[in-house]
Amino acid sequence: MIKGIIIVNNNGQARICKFFQSVHEQGYSAEEAQQHVIRKVFQQVAQRPDSFCNYLEGSIAEWGEGTKLIYRHYATLYFVFAVDKLESDLGILDLIQVFVEALDKCFENVCELDLIFHSDKVHYILDEIVMAGMVLETNIVSILQSVNDQNKLHQRSLSKLNEALGVAQKSKPGAIPRPR
Repeated sequence: MIKGIIIVNNNGQARICKFFQSVHEQGYSAEEAQQHVIRKVFQQVAQRPDSFCNYLEGSIAEWGEGTKLIYRHYATLYFVFAVDKLESDLGILDLIQVFVEALDKCFENVCELDLIFHSDKVHYILDEIVMAGMVLETNIVSILQSVNDQNKLHQRSLSKLNEALGVAQKSKPGAIPRPR
């Protein structure tokens, strides 16, 4: 099971975080405990040379024994998946690759700013791949089809909204339309 997904930049700033298993730390709120875990994860993966293997075992006490960190470093971002000991290291590395490829296709050469300004879309893509800590889909074509379907629905709702606003503006110039 996947316990959490953390994407941080080279400075340790979290860009996307999704926790599927709560973290427990005595004397801290849930949010403070999550921030502490993010800092620990970053410290552990950032100090390793890129030539080292891409996983660490038993490294996050807040998630309990047997937690592995499997990560990839792309340009300015670390994509880190915290998983239990039953997950395949190579399978998770492949999953990270699928996630990054899906982001790359959706944003045309994804960069850190895409994650910041389009976090809703990034979370949607991630939800197509992993939900509740379980892998749902690994086929890039299916993931991109779902994202395209979602984009079409979004465009359709925007055009209906613009159409409604246009009708309201024509009926009463200067009036602000109220939601129904």
